[in-house]
Amino acid sequence: MMQRVERTFAGRKLVIETGRMAKQAAGSALVQFGETMVLAAVTVSDSQSPLPFFPLTVEYREKTYAAGKIPGGFIKREGRPHDNEILSARIIDRSIRPLFPEGFKNEVQVFVYVISADQENDADVLALVAASFAINASKIPFMGPIAGVRVGRVQENWILNPTFQQLQYSDLELVVAGSQDSIVMVEGGALEVSEEDVVGALGIAHNGIRELIAAQEELLAKIERPAKMAWTKAEIPEPVQARVKELAEGKILEAINQADKHTRVQAVEAVKKAVKEQLLPEFPDNSKDFGSILGDLEYDALRGQVLSTGLRVDGRKPNEVRAITIDNGVLPRAHGSSLFTRGQTQALVAVTLGTANDVQRLDSIDEPGETTKSFMLHYNFPPFSTGEVRPVRGTSRREIGHGNLAERALQGVLPAFEEFPYTIRIVSDILESNGSSSMASVCGGSLALYDAGVPMQAAVAGVAMGLIKEGDKYAILTDILGTEDHLGDMDFKVAGTERGITSIQMDIKIQGLDLRIMTEALAQAKEGRLHILGEMAKALPAPRTDLSPYAPRIVTIQISPEKIGDLIGPKGKTIRGIQEETKSEVTVDDTGLVTIAAVGGEAMERARQMVMAITAEPIVGEIYEGTVKSTTAFGAFVEIMPGTEALLHISEMKHARVEKTEDVVKKGDRVKVKLIDRDERGRLRLSMKALEPKPEGTPEAAEGNGSGEGGEGGGEGERPRREPRGDRPPRAGAGAGDRPRRGGRDRE
Repeated sequence: MMQRVERTFAGRKLVIETGRMAKQAAGSALVQFGETMVLAAVTVSDSQSPLPFFPLTVEYREKTYAAGKIPGGFIKREGRPHDNEILSARIIDRSIRPLFPEGFKNEVQVFVYVISADQENDADVLALVAASFAINASKIPFMGPIAGVRVGRVQENWILNPTFQQLQYSDLELVVAGSQDSIVMVEGGALEVSEEDVVGALGIAHNGIRELIAAQEELLAKIERPAKMAWTKAEIPEPVQARVKELAEGKILEAINQADKHTRVQAVEAVKKAVKEQLLPEFPDNSKDFGSILGDLEYDALRGQVLSTGLRVDGRKPNEVRAITIDNGVLPRAHGSSLFTRGQTQALVAVTLGTANDVQRLDSIDEPGETTKSFMLHYNFPPFSTGEVRPVRGTSRREIGHGNLAERALQGVLPAFEEFPYTIRIVSDILESNGSSSMASVCGGSLALYDAGVPMQAAVAGVAMGLIKEGDKYAILTDILGTEDHLGDMDFKVAGTERGITSIQMDIKIQGLDLRIMTEALAQAKEGRLHILGEMAKALPAPRTDLSPYAPRIVTIQISPEKIGDLIGPKGKTIRGIQEETKSEVTVDDTGLVTIAAVGGEAMERARQMVMAITAEPIVGEIYEGTVKSTTAFGAFVEIMPGTEALLHISEMKHARVEKTEDVVKKGDRVKVKLIDRDERGRLRLSMKALEPKPEGTPEAAEGNGSGEGGEGGGEGERPRREPRGDRPPRAGAGAGDRPRRGGRDRE
């Protein structure tokens, strides 16, 4: 039976519905906000998985019919999820995963379909609400409900779930998920906002989250929910736990306290192997339990040491950043590069500067047409970075997520495309990893941009924060290791400049955090970020003043839109000829902005001159050398610029009377003329005699043949007056489309 609740949220209609669609799923929900609609369906396996972790899968798919579109390309159906779908799926996964009970290992799948898109409201936060309700309405054990909202700020006014248009003017965009009492996930970017502003945004978000949770609870009270499924957490016999603890507890604590990652891993594994071998004869049926107990001992040893002594396993204090080394310009042919190393995390980052032709074209249901992206950051995490052997099967969801986080961090401080008309691509290859490789990508990316000569507003650094919390006792850790990430309660990444935050991401493994701890973590993260920025400034304090000799040089010229057709030429012949002759790239948009890109200043200058010659406007009083294109009884038409012809009247050829045009000029002759007039219809008049001295005794009033300079008379009225050839019809032309704005979707 269908049930629904409807209320106003953030000034628009919000509907949560269940019981009409996907009724064979364990739980389902339809959420509508404005005219954007998402459908969530959740299913669960009846048996436990043998995997050593909770097998949760989240799929988020945008249907193109939602926006009344047909997929582009040769295959007219939706294919593999694009980056925005993957990022939205990660937001849902990271928000709901901590709220399943510990030890629950039945496989759970969450599917979210975007089935209507009004191109005003983003569907990702609606998907969080739909997924939460679907799980809570099912038999799956879950410590919810939760909800998610997006927060923006326009002219100092906070906005919940801003529209795409409002986000274009917002200095902050945060997606926040939370329960009734705490925050569970944060993701977003900003334009150098303060830590206090972020905390303020989180408070606004939490108020909105509570409203959405209340709506879910209202609907949950209306439906008949199934009993939660029975499941049992695997229990290990007490004698086995006691013996493993007796043999390994002290040795594990000693083994984890190694500064080097591989030494620490080897020492811990050696202890585990020795304990297993010793206890196997005693407990032959419990061999699988040994690893679980030893993992718990490692977990307790690290956390207990930090909370009791304030020292971490590599000897650092909680707020201490690992040693940093920086090498810039390490790749001779790259346009900019940096090798950034912090402890045992290392990123090789390269910048490539391209032209407007290199923008990424995106087909999105959130925009009416095709959008473009002129800044990209791609993050790669090969298995050798952690000393592992594993298959490589394309870009992982984790790599897409980490790349997006680093891209957000740098995007806000890049120059506008109009000021620096380059497409920018950054590639971060992680060569070593022991904690926070995404933040190393931010630091290395900022340095590589400086090395490439990109006029950034400020340098950007990032740091990952951790948390160890037991009851009311907790410790916040700066620049966490991989072990601290794995065994800790929080991974909180903050990137920004000296002035403020540009990107933030928080994931937790406990049920939630209150704002007091988050406020403290943000303040400690700022200290770490400023320290790293100081180290970066020692290596490269400002962007280089010159671009790499291998980078294209780009110049822009504004021409009259009426000249676009002349520049393009019939079927693009003219513009292609310029590109082939100068080995440059020339593009023009519908406003008449011409962009010329070439490797080498000479090629660029030659292309610029050719464009100017074709598109320049003739100036009255200037002297031109042109070619006679045709002759008539009343004069000749001379091409003074490519595609621009003007009338040289017979009366303007010589001071003396001219009987016949061909007596002075013939078709194909090169002549020097002066532009003497442009009438109200844009017609141009030339003169040859204006460049010759007047014969002595010639009266001013009867100059030449008495027609007056620029006159149309046929000389003493002997020839009938005829209109010269009028304006030629404009040539058909096509621009290169709207100039791309910096960033991801054009709304950003």
